[in-house]
Amino acid sequence: MILAMLQDLPLSGLSDNEIVFPRLGIDLHVDSTAFTVFGASVTWYGVIITLGMLLAMIYAFSRMRSFGIDSDRAIDGVIGGVIGGIIGARIYYVAFHWSEYSGDWKSIINIRSGGLAIYGGVIGALLVGSIVCKLRKVRLLPMFDVVSLGFLIGQCIGRWGNFTNHEAFGGNTDGLLGMSSGHIQSWIAQNYADGSVVPDRPVHPCFFYESVWCLLGFILLHIISKKFRKFDGQIFLMYIVWYGAGRFFIEGLRTDSLYIGTVKVSQAVALICVAVGIVLLCVGFSRVARMGGDYKLYCDTAESKALLEEADAREKEWAEKRGKKLPEGDADAAETTHTLLDAEDAADLAAEQVQAETEAAEAEAPTDAGASEDADT
Repeated sequence: MILAMLQDLPLSGLSDNEIVFPRLGIDLHVDSTAFTVFGASVTWYGVIITLGMLLAMIYAFSRMRSFGIDSDRAIDGVIGGVIGGIIGARIYYVAFHWSEYSGDWKSIINIRSGGLAIYGGVIGALLVGSIVCKLRKVRLLPMFDVVSLGFLIGQCIGRWGNFTNHEAFGGNTDGLLGMSSGHIQSWIAQNYADGSVVPDRPVHPCFFYESVWCLLGFILLHIISKKFRKFDGQIFLMYIVWYGAGRFFIEGLRTDSLYIGTVKVSQAVALICVAVGIVLLCVGFSRVARMGGDYKLYCDTAESKALLEEADAREKEWAEKRGKKLPEGDADAAETTHTLLDAEDAADLAAEQVQAETEAAEAEAPTDAGASEDADT
């Protein structure tokens, strides 16, 4: 009966904002602009990317304690990672489309209409986030584990920004999910004059394939992180392998890929990631097997427990100063603290923590003049 309901919509005369799934009988009008503010347009792409990042951060912060991480220390690393991710994604994309941007410097920073490469975003987020985490004394491997789960959430949702921009599609297909739009047809006509891809036939919705792949990866790795995590860094490496494997095959379908010569950049990077990830996973599991019961996850070490106990005491004391009571005997009390403190509380708490660290550093510094002169020499 479902098959009988399917119908083939005409693919001729589509407007730029019209997206059709002919085998499913779906005809949508998708304007890339969501709304305007004081004459400036805000695109759906930006809205969806922002939503994906927010949901990724909410999930990551809800899981940090189980990875042995103090969320107060980690928040700076997350913010740095978000900034680094956006910059890295844009640099990566512009670098492979330099001919389009070399004469227009203002367009380089204009990301409202798209132009962010996921691999560049991951690289930028890890580089900047790692530097900030080192400064804040946050362990990198467990941090990589928890943020990689956030990456999958952000990528799953963010790919729908490509849908609103009518991009991230593949070659022709007669499959059930085949799609088309006026914008897609124009792009194919301009870039595939040889007829290897035909404008008036449906194409693969690669954005959708990758979104589903990331969703499945998140579910799988979430379960593994809860019950089967054997060493710090395992979830991050599994993310690299999972995403890389899916991206390799999906990228093979795409027609709007980034190229170096005749090589699809994302396919090459994906293949390298899968190979390196598998090797490092084997090394990690082998190390755990050799150490047996001597290996401990960071969350089970005395260092992590001491930091979390210190965070619990600090947040409890601050909440009591503000006249707010935390749940007694609740193992997850520290995780719920920030829901009890408003934005002003959180800002004051951060300032007080910085002041305390500064005073501690000054107390450890040489106090007499002779010591100071020795330090200077």
